[in-house]
Amino acid sequence: MIRIGLLSDTHSYLDPQIFTHFEDCDEIWHAGDVGNVAVADALRQFRPLRIVSGNIDMESTELPLNQRFALEGFDIWMTHIGGTPPSYNPTIRPLLRDNPPNIFICGHSHILKVVRDTTMNNLLFINPGAAGKTGFHKMRTAIRFSLDAGRILDMQAIELGKK
Repeated sequence: MIRIGLLSDTHSYLDPQIFTHFEDCDEIWHAGDVGNVAVADALRQFRPLRIVSGNIDMESTELPLNQRFALEGFDIWMTHIGGTPPSYNPTIRPLLRDNPPNIFICGHSHILKVVRDTTMNNLLFINPGAAGKTGFHKMRTAIRFSLDAGRILDMQAIELGKK
């Protein structure tokens, strides 16, 4: 079993509460729009980090555009601008249709959303909302959950406070 702390759209602001909320996590995943590289560095020093670049970030080997990986019996794809079911990003939609992951994670919208997409092989769509202070959202959010041999357990939405 592995415990995941998921956030996105920090936009150069890393709320210190993240370290408390993700204290029992084995890995942290960041779905893009990191902003200042110091945010990624702080997360990386705290726990192993899987991260993708967002539209405000420069794509690099440390901040790839996509990450697709297998973990605890799941095929997971994380990107920043993925859209939302059923209105996926036009560049993403054919890739999802041809080879859907079990879990699809994105950020960008600043809207926390977790939903099963029955049109895409029942994939689990997860957007943790925005953990930073920049954007139209009113509440800063993140998500915490566990993966255990093909099961998703204990998913929790976390409210970090108003921006």
